[in-house]
Amino acid sequence: MSDHDVLVIGAGFSGLYQLHSLRRLGFDAHVVEAGDDVGGTWYWNRYPGARCDIESIEYSYSFDADLEQEWNWSERYAAQPELLSYARHVADRFDLRKDITFATRVQKLEWDEVGTRWRVFTNDGGARTARHVIAATGCLSVPSRPDFAGLDDFRGELYRTSSWPHEGVDLSGKRVAVVGTGSSGLQTITAIAPVVGELTVFQRTPCFAVPAHNGPIVERLAAAKKRYPEIRQHNRTSPDGFQCHGGAVPLLEVEPGVVQREFDKRWEEGGLCFDRSFPDILTDIRANEVAADYVRSQIRAKVHDQELAEKLSPRSYPIASKRMCVDTGYYEVYNQSNVSLIDINEQPIRRFTEHGILAGETTHEFDVIVLATGFDAMTGALNAMEIRNGDKTLKEKWAHGPRTYLGLMSAGFPNLFTVCGPQSPSVLSNMLTSIEYHVEWITEALRRLRDQGLTRMEAVPENEDNWVNTTNDLADLTLMPRAASWYMGANIPGKQRVFLPFVGGVGLYRQIADGVAVAHYHGFELA
Repeated sequence: MSDHDVLVIGAGFSGLYQLHSLRRLGFDAHVVEAGDDVGGTWYWNRYPGARCDIESIEYSYSFDADLEQEWNWSERYAAQPELLSYARHVADRFDLRKDITFATRVQKLEWDEVGTRWRVFTNDGGARTARHVIAATGCLSVPSRPDFAGLDDFRGELYRTSSWPHEGVDLSGKRVAVVGTGSSGLQTITAIAPVVGELTVFQRTPCFAVPAHNGPIVERLAAAKKRYPEIRQHNRTSPDGFQCHGGAVPLLEVEPGVVQREFDKRWEEGGLCFDRSFPDILTDIRANEVAADYVRSQIRAKVHDQELAEKLSPRSYPIASKRMCVDTGYYEVYNQSNVSLIDINEQPIRRFTEHGILAGETTHEFDVIVLATGFDAMTGALNAMEIRNGDKTLKEKWAHGPRTYLGLMSAGFPNLFTVCGPQSPSVLSNMLTSIEYHVEWITEALRRLRDQGLTRMEAVPENEDNWVNTTNDLADLTLMPRAASWYMGANIPGKQRVFLPFVGGVGLYRQIADGVAVAHYHGFELA
């Protein structure tokens, strides 16, 4: 007899909804969470300026109409404190905490073939058993930790955006360095520039950022609440999982004046829909370069020093082949006299010193260094645990890249599900749309297993191989593999470079996964 029907790892947005969905159907479900509270990404990432890059109205649950109506978002793009409050509200509203064990990290999963269950071992020495395990561990939850020489020698304050002190940090008047210019670096830089004494940004690769035009949304929210069902239905069938209307005519078939007006319109609207202006931006390098040139022209218009503007202008990868950033005044920061940029391609970081950073031949002294160096995306959290079936581990199986069927299960590891796992749309979409779909798909699969008296579900290797090939083939039809991005695992030394998410979009993925379920879970072995 198992301790639980289902054990869920993680109490972020996916884990909370997964617990709620299973409890409604009478499953004995329990969540184990490493943090002291719910929230996942928004519990850990408390760095200055942290906020979502999908509009709050859509970066929210759709499963409960009353919840939709009662929660009032204050901004177009909610900041971390508000997102954490939302997660806490959901946990309290549905009385979820009673089935969550906090401050406990899962270290090992061991499959018991005879008992048809998982043994789950935690860092406190405890062990539980469960018929099924659902990894709701998040796509960006294990930080990348570059091994900078001399890191321990630095005597000032050292912080990581991924584990920012909960009590906050006073940076007023201090000499601060930020290493990294991805989304977390960009948001941190924008937020702290007005208060620090001096800010030095260490940039390896510049980012493409589009304006957020963030602000209060009282009227916008009231209008959305009247048509939430319509909004949600569109999101579930769209490529991106949010309100993003893509252009139908290829850029290369349109007059330059029309292209300019469309880009101007998207820029004025703000947000991540910019790259959806024309359907060939992500498939034809010529069209892509036109879009990239437009954004580079916007950077030149915002940054007074044109030499600096050029350093901030990406030229080594296609636009949108890395996740674009949504900014709230990032480029304008570099017009401040207290802000400077160091291109580490020209002046490599040689080592950290007692008082700062040696870059090139120059030592820069700082009171505070902030590392915004990203995450081991999509596979990091799963590989951080020892997931074992006999003499096989999932990490060993995935040594040359993840292998899943629909991003939901991996052959050889029965009864183990992943929410928004690798080779699903996940990070290329509105995560809340994808989370809800995965949770509902998994919950229905477990219900049908239970109702049919079945206890075991596993991906069939042949179908898994086909899905891996499909994921790779679709990615290769786009420009996305051309970038050394975290989509490719390129930010982690030694990690096999393969395209991690499913690029076909939320709507197509849903059609495929729904079809699999209707066909009695074709591609899965049920026993």
